[in-house]
Amino acid sequence: MLSEDQYRTGAAWRHLGANTFAFAVCFAVWTIFSVIGLRIQQELGLNDSELGLLLATPILTGSVSRFFLGMLTERFGGRIVFTLVMLASAGSTWLLASADSYLLYLLAALGVGLAGGSFIVGIAYTSAWFDKARQGLALGIFGAGSVGAAVTNFVAPFLVVALGWEQTARIYAVVLALTAIVFYVFTRTEPHILARRAEGGSATPLAEQLAPLKKLQVWRFGLYYFFVFGGFVALASWLPRYYTGKYEIGIELAGVLAAAYSLPASAFRAFGGYLADRFGARSIMYVVFSTSLALLLVLSYPETHYAVQGIDRTLEFSFGMPLAGFTATTVLLGFFMSLGAAAVFKHIPVYYPDHVGTVGGLVGMIGGLGGFFMPLAFGVLNDVIHVWTSCFMLMFMLVAVSLTWMHFAVRRMERRRFPELEQDERQRDLPELQPDYRPQQK
Repeated sequence: MLSEDQYRTGAAWRHLGANTFAFAVCFAVWTIFSVIGLRIQQELGLNDSELGLLLATPILTGSVSRFFLGMLTERFGGRIVFTLVMLASAGSTWLLASADSYLLYLLAALGVGLAGGSFIVGIAYTSAWFDKARQGLALGIFGAGSVGAAVTNFVAPFLVVALGWEQTARIYAVVLALTAIVFYVFTRTEPHILARRAEGGSATPLAEQLAPLKKLQVWRFGLYYFFVFGGFVALASWLPRYYTGKYEIGIELAGVLAAAYSLPASAFRAFGGYLADRFGARSIMYVVFSTSLALLLVLSYPETHYAVQGIDRTLEFSFGMPLAGFTATTVLLGFFMSLGAAAVFKHIPVYYPDHVGTVGGLVGMIGGLGGFFMPLAFGVLNDVIHVWTSCFMLMFMLVAVSLTWMHFAVRRMERRRFPELEQDERQRDLPELQPDYRPQQK
């Protein structure tokens, strides 16, 4: 992270643009199974649990790899790590088209998933070019690269229909490889990495890199991200299946409607970063969790038929979410999830400026694991309880736990840092970030 004196507008925004574009391409590749997975399911006769595992496998690799890629980025710099990740994922995506069994599809999906690990590389690389006052917006803009999921949901179905899913995978592989080459040519190594090399200094010791992970606060941030990012990835992958199954529409329309969820959820992440800079991340997280809880309550309510025995007749009525209402509600949910994703990562360079890669890698890994476990759980819930809205029931419980933990954890911090709040409840809305954690003036 640069100081205000070191910050250079031109270089910072040029690298932010390159990072965001590369991440968008990576994210498009990372979520490709949300579309081609449906074709593979038809070809192999997979059930929903097997489809859920296929959708979740690249998410697993992208999640677990984030922790290690974050540490590598701290040591070697984002430029080289980002480039190598893109090339490795492009190779796996090309090989995917040659798979001929479910097991081989799962193995190829593990390699494709490396594209998801690029997130933490880009986060660390982006934060290295900006000063503290601008990081929320910069990281929010970078995170908007998750619009790649919307691109896949919108474009891939038409490519699959026109060319077949194998050719679609090859096109994605070529685009990602070309992006890696262009990225390496037009970017530079971070200033702090160059300064360390010039001074002959060594990288941060491993024990020091891992030290922040002892803090419960880091894991709490991870739970937040499990929902706001993992839930976003899970729904982006699962919605095409939900639309085609629940509403019995074609894959092309299902992809477009899923893109309607993914696009605003990605585009407004930059706005979430701005709001976190302006009002504090804690305030944004309260709004995000509270609103998501209400929206998920509506989405999780199953289609129901009621019969009420009246005085002289039976009164019957039904409750169900029509297609238009469901789409609008998911878009609104995606919008608030994007604000929350930006707010979570606003915390990290403020609290852990020297360990953005490691801490961000762990938080990103936990969030990505949400994208792995939730599609898998969605499929299992469908097969076990046979209720389409069961996926939203699971997400509702997750938000309720997150909101409760956040509230009581922050209240404990307030009482410890400001004991006078016990006598003055009017001050309970103090933001969680730097204004209330500056040393008190004597």
